[in-house]
Amino acid sequence: MSNAQTLAFETDCHIFEGCGFPTPGLHSFLFEPIFTVGGFEFNKPMLLALVSSVVVIGFFWAAFNKPKLIPGKLQMVGEIGYDFVRRGVVYETLGKKEGEKYVPLMVSLFFFIWIMNIWSIVPLAQFPVTSVIALPAGLAAIVYVLWVSVTFKRHGFIGGWKNITGYDRSLGPVFPMVMFFEFLSNMIIRPFTHAVRLFANMFAGHVLLVIFTIASWYLLNGIGIAYAGVSFVMVIVMTIFELFIQALQAYVFILLASSYIQGALAEHH
Repeated sequence: MSNAQTLAFETDCHIFEGCGFPTPGLHSFLFEPIFTVGGFEFNKPMLLALVSSVVVIGFFWAAFNKPKLIPGKLQMVGEIGYDFVRRGVVYETLGKKEGEKYVPLMVSLFFFIWIMNIWSIVPLAQFPVTSVIALPAGLAAIVYVLWVSVTFKRHGFIGGWKNITGYDRSLGPVFPMVMFFEFLSNMIIRPFTHAVRLFANMFAGHVLLVIFTIASWYLLNGIGIAYAGVSFVMVIVMTIFELFIQALQAYVFILLASSYIQGALAEHH
């Protein structure tokens, strides 16, 4: 295995030993299948996504399976998390009347994304699942299908297209151009950016963490030990920063999803 394909814990390479820095790259996001069934390969990101689902379902089942008037610690934590999404995102964006039916979906999306992000700093896992574009794309597709279906259900076929294309005859000569760009923005750019925003942030954060982690090990030799200490401090700083980004990206994802649905329900978006 070449230096370009090794991770920090897989090499004894250090500075001043005649070997180059084992730079992380796309190989850091590729995993050998854990098992293969009929051509279907099940790998580490899939396992972490599955475990994330189990964690979210298990937590809320344990918190609310036998709810009490005076909640215990687990139920209280569950209620705080649920109310944070319900009141802080859904109600603020959609209002209580329109938003109530979408609360379970947004709560599920928030905690599912958050847990998938958190794996980045969990020992042994050490990988944010949402840094694989397929996962954010799948979640964005769910929101996209919901948004389109709500648009046509609320406004009908003709009204739905007017909503999507920003139909407004009062715009005069620029009316056709506005319709084209609104259609392009809503039907193509919106779902693309919704997925890429989450993916890109987690991808970049993971790369930075890997770089500083490998550098801490690589510099651990001779005078390089001083620099290794600085690099290790950066690992800690980046880990704390990632904790904030992980929650923020989950919040931004459902905030955008709620705003899209709000636009679908409104007469003019």
